[in-house]
Amino acid sequence: MNLPEENDYIDIHTHGAYPLSGVFSVVTLMAHEKKEPQDVAGLSYTYGIHPWYLTKDNHNEQIINVIRMSANPLIAAIGEAGFDKIKGPPPDLQRKVFEEQVYIAEEKEKPLIIHCVKAWDELTGVYKRMKPKMAWLIHGFHGKKDLALQLISKGFYLSLWSGFSIRPESTQLIQNLPVEKIFLETDGTGTDIKDIYTKVAGDLGMNTGELKKQLLNNFFVFFGINKDVNGV
Repeated sequence: MNLPEENDYIDIHTHGAYPLSGVFSVVTLMAHEKKEPQDVAGLSYTYGIHPWYLTKDNHNEQIINVIRMSANPLIAAIGEAGFDKIKGPPPDLQRKVFEEQVYIAEEKEKPLIIHCVKAWDELTGVYKRMKPKMAWLIHGFHGKKDLALQLISKGFYLSLWSGFSIRPESTQLIQNLPVEKIFLETDGTGTDIKDIYTKVAGDLGMNTGELKKQLLNNFFVFFGINKDVNGV
């Protein structure tokens, strides 16, 4: 997998990104699209089955794609996989396919990127039962402080939803989160990751350089990379 450089802004979850000076983007590829990762500096990739695009008829084809792609060294993580009570197939199929992707992530020793909408009990139930060794990151989080701290206490990382993290109402939550367990993202919305860093750094009483260093360290820990931030 490609790695960020010391002064990069890290966009931990986005779609359709292209190389941009000073920004390291983790691009989500979805199994139904059949897109392939490209070995380009400044980009890394995840690959998985999004519940919105899962059906009983395409399940087998998609899981075969995930198994095949999971061996690609350019794929840094599996996902986004997960649960959605608003949009997607029946819950039993969502759970089955999510668990299949957990097994793949564990076998390939790659972290898991998660999409979860109103299905926290289902998600935490699978986590408790399967006891994964690989790290799990919930992307697009914009919930309450109590939920955030509960998820972090169970071992999850959180990536804050771009539309939430940039707004003033996110400040109280951000100030109550352990900074070593968070990431920032654009989710392909067009929001500038630099603006998100500026806002969140201010919330945390940091300058942007300090936040960059912290999230770079978070990146290496999350992906299991033994690297000294000071020596990158």
